[in-house]
Amino acid sequence: MDSFELNKIIAAILMVALLVIGLGKIADGVFHVNKPENPGYQVEVESQLISATSQASEVVEKIDIAVFMSLGDVVSGEKIFKKCAACHSINKGGKNKIGPALYNVVGRVVGGVDDYKYSKALASYGKEWTFEELNGFLKKPSSYLKGTKMSYAGLRKEKDRASIIKYLDQNSDSPKLLP
Repeated sequence: MDSFELNKIIAAILMVALLVIGLGKIADGVFHVNKPENPGYQVEVESQLISATSQASEVVEKIDIAVFMSLGDVVSGEKIFKKCAACHSINKGGKNKIGPALYNVVGRVVGGVDDYKYSKALASYGKEWTFEELNGFLKKPSSYLKGTKMSYAGLRKEKDRASIIKYLDQNSDSPKLLP
């Protein structure tokens, strides 16, 4: 192939490129589209929809505690409690550690151990440790009661929470009846 043939091939490629670019410019001139001042669309929302959405976000997750408690067992709860034993005692007459003693905790008033200094959040909570309260607290303590001193991340698995609540209930002078 001589140089004349090569020049014709390169010229053909350049002409096609120029033709495509030129047609694009001509098409932009013929079919001119005005761009909007504010890109996007204005979506109008009725006030009823906004209030329904805000109310839905405030709804607390309700669970069937009887079904929830059926997931757990005391033997697993005893194994899981080993994570808690570094900060809490579970024995009758056990001393407070970093956290309060947990013997008789189910049914006890939140912040009810006299010789333990609770955080303001727990001391002023004013409820009892029911199965539901313990479930919510053990899921993620810092978000359940804002301001608690308990820095534990929580138990994600429902079975683990149910097991540990059953174990805590069994470590009592009078265990509560399961729902």
